[in-house]
Amino acid sequence: MRAPRGRSAWRVGVACLTVLALAGAAGSAVGVNTAPTADAATLPSITPRPQQLVGNGFGLTVPSKARVLAADEVDGPTRDLVTSVLRGAGATDVTVGPLGGPSGDAAGLTVLVGPLADPAVAAALRAATDRKPPTLPAEGYALASRAASGGGTVVLAGADRDGDYYAAQTLRQIVRGDTVAGVSIVDYPTSSVRGVIEGFYGTPWTQAARLDQLAFYGSVKLNTFVYSPKDDPYLRERWRDPYPADQLDQLRELVDHAVANHVRLDYALSPGVSICYADPDDVRAVEAKFQSLYDIGVRGFLLPLDDIDYSRWNCAADRAKYGNTPTQQTAARAQIDMLNQVQHDFVEQRADLRPLAMVPTEYYELKDSPYKKEIRDSLDPAVKVMWTGPEVIPATITVADARKAERTWGRKGYLWDNYPVNDFDSTGRLLLGPYSGRQEGLPGAVSGIVLNPMVQASASKVAILGGADFMWHDKGYRPERTTVAAADLLAGGDQDTARALLAFFDVEHYAPTSDQPPKVAQPQAPQLAKRLAAFTSAWSRGDRAAALRDLRSQAQLLADAPDRIRSGVTDREFVAECEPWLRALSLWGQAFLATVDGLDARVSGDEDAAGQHFADAATLTEQAAAAHARPVPLPTDGPIRVADGVLDTFLQRAVDLH
Repeated sequence: MRAPRGRSAWRVGVACLTVLALAGAAGSAVGVNTAPTADAATLPSITPRPQQLVGNGFGLTVPSKARVLAADEVDGPTRDLVTSVLRGAGATDVTVGPLGGPSGDAAGLTVLVGPLADPAVAAALRAATDRKPPTLPAEGYALASRAASGGGTVVLAGADRDGDYYAAQTLRQIVRGDTVAGVSIVDYPTSSVRGVIEGFYGTPWTQAARLDQLAFYGSVKLNTFVYSPKDDPYLRERWRDPYPADQLDQLRELVDHAVANHVRLDYALSPGVSICYADPDDVRAVEAKFQSLYDIGVRGFLLPLDDIDYSRWNCAADRAKYGNTPTQQTAARAQIDMLNQVQHDFVEQRADLRPLAMVPTEYYELKDSPYKKEIRDSLDPAVKVMWTGPEVIPATITVADARKAERTWGRKGYLWDNYPVNDFDSTGRLLLGPYSGRQEGLPGAVSGIVLNPMVQASASKVAILGGADFMWHDKGYRPERTTVAAADLLAGGDQDTARALLAFFDVEHYAPTSDQPPKVAQPQAPQLAKRLAAFTSAWSRGDRAAALRDLRSQAQLLADAPDRIRSGVTDREFVAECEPWLRALSLWGQAFLATVDGLDARVSGDEDAAGQHFADAATLTEQAAAAHARPVPLPTDGPIRVADGVLDTFLQRAVDLH
């Protein structure tokens, strides 16, 4: 949706031998292959944050020999992930067998994977934690790791197949090097629908980008991806036309990849630009399009009716049925007739489909209207209604906003959250600030949340990671924590690269809203601004040598950050997408260093040298300010923004410091 200008359950009966062997291993005394005990200070950092995470004695060193015992119902991706984690931690002999199979040699490391409802799994979990197994909601899991002589036991117990998979994803995060942290975890999501909607204007993501995103979503426990790129003609302008065979094959590949990563791929069709609501053929065309996607595995559908003109009809049949000139009420009535028919004739006839969702034409703000009242009163209650919050791109969304939306639409709203999307008046910007401004309790007050990302897919991971954390466990959510987690993820654990990324995120922190003039949802370069304010204060106190040392350190960090990011970031698409901004940051960093040199020379009494350094800084600043967003695929281009209003202002004023 475009911001308008101006506003923008499981089989039982496993052999007792396996249970006894696992329980005995879990209860054995700690042996030589142990790491220090986990406590509050050494517990692993996991994103999304688990609901409950406590230490469970000593960590364990992964030995060369490991076995994975998996219930029949555990799927291939989960088995593969567990095996990959063990091999990555140094296990060279990994065997995978059935949960009820022969116990074999109990030496080494045993990883048990299966449903918590299975007696073997429950018994092993009880032995590993000395506690009664928990009751888990959908997608929940319990994980326990305990060291034993020569190895130990890890239990991954899911409420369902998704829970098994998420337990394996958490196992991945509690391994550092060759050590598995000794922990006990009980975890489950706060929100049942957590995901991303590719719903922006501009060049759609590539197939490779979508495949990468689906793998990323599974790794951070997001379960929904909505395919809705506004510039795919087959879902908007040419919505009636079937996809060509090659494009349908690509969508089938996305569906298969989504399933492998425990993500649900939903498809959104936007017929509102030309549909004739009163024409049975057009309604059948919607259902035929959905059927073609159903045939390749899609099990969730949306009908967005945003960004259309509902003050005119597209056909004479609508004028004849609903009146010559649409009113808000009759426009809603026409949409409802189509939506209810699709719900009754298509969705309800297929037991494996998720609820139909729609985006109303009035998708933002909370003021009631005849349009909203008609939808509230007449739209089938099973249909979800998407909503962007109190504005198209709001700075904040509160629980009170969600409650008001529920009253407005007659059902919990399904939040289409327009962050970090940059297809509006944020041209020339990367939105690398964290996911923030969403009140604790919001996931429980809506029927689901999907984030609308940037044209730059990999760069969007910074905010998406925060959104995943918030949707999974909103209580105590801290945006700054997920910023650090995103830097660590992209840096592959390299501290210097992570430090450079945090500096880059800071100078691309600004987030505007859709208001005109835009409100500041997140300020630009808050950490840099603090450092510059501290410098100015120290300079005014006369502590200039120390102030310049600190300032030079910050300038050097910014100047070096682009090369460090280029060489150290493991996600090469992130680097490619950010390259125009990295080039601009390099120029700004050099200008910053030249300015520090000028101030240093001034303190030393060499005004001629100071003048030359300031002139060099001015030239570099002019070059940096001229950097342009092309060839970045945005609907419009514009100048690259780097710490604007902070660094540029400081460099201008620094010349006059004496």
